[in-house]
Amino acid sequence: MTTTFRWATSARLAGGTLAAVALVAGTVTAAAVAWPSHDRAPISVVANPAPSESVLACPGGLLAIGRDAGIAGAIDLAAGATTVAGSGSGAGQPPFAEAALVVPQVAGSTPPSFAAPPAGETRTDLAAASSAEVAEEDLSGFAAASCAPPLLESWIVGGAASTGSSGLLLLANPGEVPATVQVTSYGAAGAQNPPAGALVVAPGTQRIVPLAALARGEEAPILHIVSTGAPVQASLQASITRTLLAGGVDQIGAQLAPERRVVIPGLAVTAEPGPEGASDPATILRLLSPTVSTTATVAVRADGRDVETREVPLEAGLPLELDLGGLPAGSYTVDVDAGAAVVGAVWTTTGFGDGDDFGWHVAAPRLDGAALLAVAPGPSPTLAVANPGGEAVTVALVAEAGAGAAREITVAAGGETRIAVDPGAVYRLDPTGPVHAAVGFTGEGAVAAYAVWPADAAASPLVVHP
Repeated sequence: MTTTFRWATSARLAGGTLAAVALVAGTVTAAAVAWPSHDRAPISVVANPAPSESVLACPGGLLAIGRDAGIAGAIDLAAGATTVAGSGSGAGQPPFAEAALVVPQVAGSTPPSFAAPPAGETRTDLAAASSAEVAEEDLSGFAAASCAPPLLESWIVGGAASTGSSGLLLLANPGEVPATVQVTSYGAAGAQNPPAGALVVAPGTQRIVPLAALARGEEAPILHIVSTGAPVQASLQASITRTLLAGGVDQIGAQLAPERRVVIPGLAVTAEPGPEGASDPATILRLLSPTVSTTATVAVRADGRDVETREVPLEAGLPLELDLGGLPAGSYTVDVDAGAAVVGAVWTTTGFGDGDDFGWHVAAPRLDGAALLAVAPGPSPTLAVANPGGEAVTVALVAEAGAGAAREITVAAGGETRIAVDPGAVYRLDPTGPVHAAVGFTGEGAVAAYAVWPADAAASPLVVHP
C-alpha cells in the first residue's frame, strides 16, 4: 500500500507540473502571436441646440447713495443713460424688442433690456451699449457700459469699499422667473459669503446691493456671482470722493469666467507718470486666482513690443494689485499668462484733481468669429483690437450692423490696432483668427471702456457622448 500511495502522489505531482508548464508556454505563445484587434471609437453625436431668444440687459443711469441725511441707504437717480442698440442685418432678420426693468429701490430708474427672437434656425445677433455723464458735488464723471446677456455665473473685478469709495452692485433679471443669487466676495481674508450676498431678484427687475454690505472696508474686492433659477446680468457702479471732491465714476462690466490667458486691450493711459515713489499711481492692475496659488506673467505691450514684463505670485483666493503707474500716456494691451485660471482688470485715471475721472478696463473675451458691437455716445470713441497670437489677423469692420461699408484692418502678431468709430453706431466685427476687442472713450476729464462680447449666434455646436 505504501508503494502504491507514493507512486500515485508522484504521478499527481508530475501531472501538475506538466499542466503548469503547458499553461506558461501557452501564455507566452499567446503574447507573442499577433492577435487581430478592433478599435471602436466612442459614440458621439453633434447636436445643434434649438435657437433661443437673444437677450441683453443694460445697467441704466448713474446712481447716488446717501443724499438724504434722514435715509442713509436711499438711492437716487443722478443722471439718465443714453442707449444704442441694433441687431444683425439681412433678409429674414426679425426686429428686436425693448422693455424697461423695474427698480423698486430707485424712483425713476428704468434700465432697458432687449430681446430678439431667432431667425429660423439661427439666433439673432444683438448688441447694445449705454453711457451717462454727471457733474455734481457728490458724483462726477463719465461712464459707458456694454449691455450684456444675463449669465448663471460671472465675475466683477473693480471698485472698492474703503474710505472715500462707493460701489453699487446691480443685478438685472430680464427673465420670467425669479433668480436666486449668491455673491461671494474675495478680499484680504479670502473668499467670504456675506449675508447680504444671498438674495432673490424678481423677474423683470433690477436689484441693487451696496458694495459696503458685501466687502466692507476692502480696498481691492472681487465679486463672484452665481445664480440659479434664472440668469442675471451683473455690473458694478464705482465712484470716488477725495476730500469732498468727486473723483470720477464708472460702470464696470462682468467677466465670463477665470482663464489662464487674460487679455485687456485698449488700455488708455492719459495721465503722465508722477514723481518717483508717488503714493497715488494712475494705473493699477488687479488680479485674482480663485482656487490655487500660481504665478502670472504680466506683459504690457504698445505698438507690438513689450514695454514692461513682470512675474507676480498669486495666492489662492487673495486679490493682488500691481502698480503700473510708470506707463507714459498712450494706448496699451495688458496680457496676463498664468499657470492657473485668473480674472483681472486695470484701473486708470485722468488725474487726482477736481473734474478728473477714472475707468476700469476689464478682460475682453476671445472672439473666434463674427460679433456685433454697439458704440455708446461719448468722447473720441475707438475700437481696440488685440491679437496675442503668433500670426497676423485680418479684421473686417462693417458699419450698419453688417449692412454698410466695410473696412479691413490687419492686426500684427502680438500687436494691437485702434480704429476710430462713430458714437451711436452698431458694427459687425469679423476676424479671420482669434482676437480680443474693446471700445474705449477718452476726453477732458473723461475715460471709460467696455469689452466686446462674442455673439451667441457664433456658439459652437454641442458634442454629446451617449
